[in-house]
Amino acid sequence: MVMRKTIHFVKIFIKKSEMRAIIQRVSEASVFIANKKHSSIDQGLLVFAGWGHDDITKDSDWMIRKILNMRIFKDHEDVMNRSIIEIQGQILVVSQFTLHASIKKGNRPSYIRSANTETAKPLYDDFLEKLWRISNLPIKSGVFGADMEIKLINDGPITINIDSKNKE
Repeated sequence: MVMRKTIHFVKIFIKKSEMRAIIQRVSEASVFIANKKHSSIDQGLLVFAGWGHDDITKDSDWMIRKILNMRIFKDHEDVMNRSIIEIQGQILVVSQFTLHASIKKGNRPSYIRSANTETAKPLYDDFLEKLWRISNLPIKSGVFGADMEIKLINDGPITINIDSKNKE
């Protein structure tokens, strides 16, 4: 008698993910870790940034250009017509994998589209370095992977959600 072993392959389809960011115009923002202030900014942008499992440096580069050139600060006529570079503001960047949460099934969010630490950490570090190098503005950050408390005063309020795949 011959026994045959059947092997079944299951394909897992994971939707393409993108670098996502929530950008908030703030009059001030701070990051606290273990009840101690880690970093803070005055007028500028608070950027929550999260990378997907298939993101590459090109996604971060596009996002940096958008963040630095987005005209969401008021000019002398009280019109949102100036960029963070033009006002010489500050930027606080906080890594946030939960931007890739999916609640399609059930009530517990799935983070399967989020990049793992080995992928996201180098992209985060590169993002911070390029943001500073290109803008020459004060760039502050949280600590990748840390449990953080964020305190902010949203100015406007202005809150914008962008992603690198849809380019919007």
